[in-house]
Amino acid sequence: MIQTNYLIIGSGVAGLTFALKIANQFPEKKVCIVTKANADESNTKYAQGGIAIVTDIIEDSYEKHIEDTLICGDGLCDESVVEMVITEGPKRLKELIEWGAKFDENSKGTLDLGKEGGHSKNRVVHHKDQTGQEIQRAILSQVHLKENILVLDYHLAIDLITENNRCLGAYVLDEKTNEILTFQSDFTLLATGGIGHLYGHTTNPVIATGDGIAMAFRANADIKEMEFIQFHPTALYDASTGTSFLISEAVRGFGAYLRTKNGHRFMLDYDSRGDLASRDIVSQCIDLELKKSGDDCVYLDCTHLEMNAFIKHFPMIYSRCQNIGIDLAKDWIPVVPAQHYLCGGIVVDKTGKTSVENLFACGECSRTGLHGANRLASNSLLEALVYSDKIFNYLANTSFDKGQFEGKVTDWKLVSKPAINPDYVAKRKADLQLLMRQNAGIVRNDADLLKAKEKLTLWKNEIEEKINNYHINADLCELQNLITIGTLIVHQSIEREDNCGGFVKINS
Repeated sequence: MIQTNYLIIGSGVAGLTFALKIANQFPEKKVCIVTKANADESNTKYAQGGIAIVTDIIEDSYEKHIEDTLICGDGLCDESVVEMVITEGPKRLKELIEWGAKFDENSKGTLDLGKEGGHSKNRVVHHKDQTGQEIQRAILSQVHLKENILVLDYHLAIDLITENNRCLGAYVLDEKTNEILTFQSDFTLLATGGIGHLYGHTTNPVIATGDGIAMAFRANADIKEMEFIQFHPTALYDASTGTSFLISEAVRGFGAYLRTKNGHRFMLDYDSRGDLASRDIVSQCIDLELKKSGDDCVYLDCTHLEMNAFIKHFPMIYSRCQNIGIDLAKDWIPVVPAQHYLCGGIVVDKTGKTSVENLFACGECSRTGLHGANRLASNSLLEALVYSDKIFNYLANTSFDKGQFEGKVTDWKLVSKPAINPDYVAKRKADLQLLMRQNAGIVRNDADLLKAKEKLTLWKNEIEEKINNYHINADLCELQNLITIGTLIVHQSIEREDNCGGFVKINS
């Protein structure tokens, strides 16, 4: 049994910033981060656009950023949470800069602010088109300096340990040895990111399998608004499944146009904001255009843009396109919507507390009330930074009774079992991804959702039988989690009767 004061599951910006702050505050306490891949592999790493923060108070204001967020959330945001997160943005940015994160500046030496869909002003702070990767680098370098932080990579949390609605730690699979370790902790933080690989076509890395939400659900934590799934409108078109390369929304903010294969700028037919409408609108419009035309993709036209400036702003996107034979000065980029972000998740209060005592959640796996029915572009990194700070401040400034952490924690019972056939896991995962794309995608209907519910019930029973009868490995655990997440999305989609934000259900 491994004992630690703070167990953090996940190594994105949410988990790392909390770990760094709590380790600085309590150098005598143990902080442990478990992550199922390399420590630098997370959804944070793939965030291209940047962080939406009000820094130019002459051209912009908190009120404008709040209004843009509320409009995008379509009436379901918690206004007090929106105000809290947005007004704390500058403090969190200052912290990142102090930790060594570098952000692009303009010719005047001030921050070069980008504009993205749904924003009324330029306010997106960025590092070229690799903002998340730069933030991850800076924070991780600070984490590695702390002697009281232990980082265990290739360790997959498989279940929370609970007793009387209290979290006492977690069971964790060492993926290199296949040993199941028992972690007893005073406090546990779920910072496990998103769910992208439930859909197959996604901008998320392969690790995004909804593990934290699924574990929290099995621990009876409140899970809400799973039906609000954001599909990024412009992923590079590829006929195969797997992680799709993201063409940042900031490219449209830079002036690129969406077109059909015939050259028609179709977004102007749907929304007065045209190509800079919010993500839900753009994704739904592309979906409608593709269904009308039968085409596989639409196109993003950058040919009219000043190419040297484009390359300076988006070197990674330019290089990727060049590598696959797309000359952006002459060619359009083929794009389709792909699953990008989950707006719902584990319900938390303003201090990041879940409904299970001693259990906290932060980042994409949490449902804070900031995003409502649809997340405003580049508000996600901001949310993670603010909420990790809120959790830190709550734990650093609250007195706790020792009895709150006492409970019976037993080691995982090891029983010799046969190995699962990997072909079964791969096939069922592919079946699940296809089901979710076809029956619970951008536009849904009750008939398809009810079919999905029936199939998911069968697969849920099937996977539980496999978990009981075969040796547990990472792929099997992830498949169980994906089925759990799919079930939550389908059930909550059926329950929602009104269309709003990223959720559209039509009469079947």
